[in-house]
Amino acid sequence: MTNSLGSYKKWFSVLTIMLLFSMLLNISLGSVSIPFTDTLKVLFGGTLKTTSWEYIILNYRIPKALTAILVGGGLAVSGLLMQTLFRNPLAGPFVLGISSGASLGAALMIMGASLLSGFATFQFLSDFSLAVAASIGSFLVLAVVMVVANRVRDTMALLIIGLMFGSITGAIVSVLAYFSPAEQLQRFIFWSYGSVGNLSWEQLIILAITLVVGLLLALLSLKNLNALLLGENYAKSLGISVKKSKFLIILSTGLLAGSITAFAGPIAFVGLAVPHLTRQFFNTMEHRVLLPAVFLYGGILMLLCDCIAQLPNSVNVIPINAITSIIGGPVVIWLLVKKRKLFF
Repeated sequence: MTNSLGSYKKWFSVLTIMLLFSMLLNISLGSVSIPFTDTLKVLFGGTLKTTSWEYIILNYRIPKALTAILVGGGLAVSGLLMQTLFRNPLAGPFVLGISSGASLGAALMIMGASLLSGFATFQFLSDFSLAVAASIGSFLVLAVVMVVANRVRDTMALLIIGLMFGSITGAIVSVLAYFSPAEQLQRFIFWSYGSVGNLSWEQLIILAITLVVGLLLALLSLKNLNALLLGENYAKSLGISVKKSKFLIILSTGLLAGSITAFAGPIAFVGLAVPHLTRQFFNTMEHRVLLPAVFLYGGILMLLCDCIAQLPNSVNVIPINAITSIIGGPVVIWLLVKKRKLFF
């Protein structure tokens, strides 16, 4: 853990260039074919004769690319936090039931509309209210987990409790799905596929603010994360409050994963795999290096997956969850089999 951030400046420069290139590629592709020169012109403040192209770039493609960066980076950081807290390479950002809580909130808003009054049906029609419902669901589960975390000292017990919360909320969602009309069930299924292209500028700003708060909490936990890798007893010997550290890490993960799931849906693989990919290339466990690196890796991966998912020059869009899993899963398996090193 002695590697300094300065010795990785070259790698961070490469990752930053890759992120900018991936963002530019993502903005230039889509169902509507727009010349690359016109895309660059709009990005640098110019105007186009074809106002529809300018509108698409400014109000759809740029927010979508920024959302992809925030979603990929946020999920990657939350995955890193969970893998360190539980010292488990299979831990991801949703092991505490946060994603399941968001799914329950969304399911109640979408599929519960037929069981409630006209007010619920009206709310069901709003995409923003769907994000609010998913946020409430995720943070209610997070609040329960935080209460449990104060009473349970064993980290693995907390992991099991989180999985149980996920099972309970999943069961409720299944019951709602069974009694829901086909139209509402289809809407919920589409939400569960995940998407980075449905956010307005207003929603993007709210997501960005929430993620900034979550990332700041993660930055405050950097020293504690390094110590927790060597065990709770070692962390205590350094004078670190393990209870307080767990609280901050869980709260950070809840803000990151909960808000992302609320606005973009439950997106698989990224939070689990990106920390492993980052460790393979950076070969360090220093979180001052890993945290910014996984954020950049996550953003790049999400941008590239979205480029593939949107099928350039086609009106069809593949679910982003399918792309992240099909492409990323085999890559991680190959890296882990080749290196035979999980860092835990």
